[in-house]
Amino acid sequence: MSKVAVVYWSGTGNTEQMAQKVEEGAKAAGAEVTLLTSAEFGADAMDQYDAVAFGCPSMGAEQLEESEFEPMFSACEGKLKGKKIALFGSYGWGDGEWMRTWEETCMADGAVLACDSVICNEAPDEEAQEACVKLGEALA
Repeated sequence: MSKVAVVYWSGTGNTEQMAQKVEEGAKAAGAEVTLLTSAEFGADAMDQYDAVAFGCPSMGAEQLEESEFEPMFSACEGKLKGKKIALFGSYGWGDGEWMRTWEETCMADGAVLACDSVICNEAPDEEAQEACVKLGEALA
């Protein structure tokens, strides 16, 4: 059984809903899953998991949330080489540039992206929720 962490930051609840669907998919696929906010996770925990899903909405000028999520994620970057990960998040404007930039950062760090990232505009609709479930399954 693989151990999966689903780590997220959510300001409005949209990314939290996505995280819950990722958790649901990974559990359904047989993984042992831990759902954590970015405040509850750090680089020291990376080695405890076979795979990690990171979720963060687009903020400001299409960037990761700066006060809590981004510092946590930056600290984890040194542990991404060879690690199976997946990314998800919601946005309210723009075209998903923050996710493309985030994916490029992860690939440059040597992470193994388990599947396509999932983004949705505002609250996750049925299609986005199903994509999150599949993302969780891919990590398991």
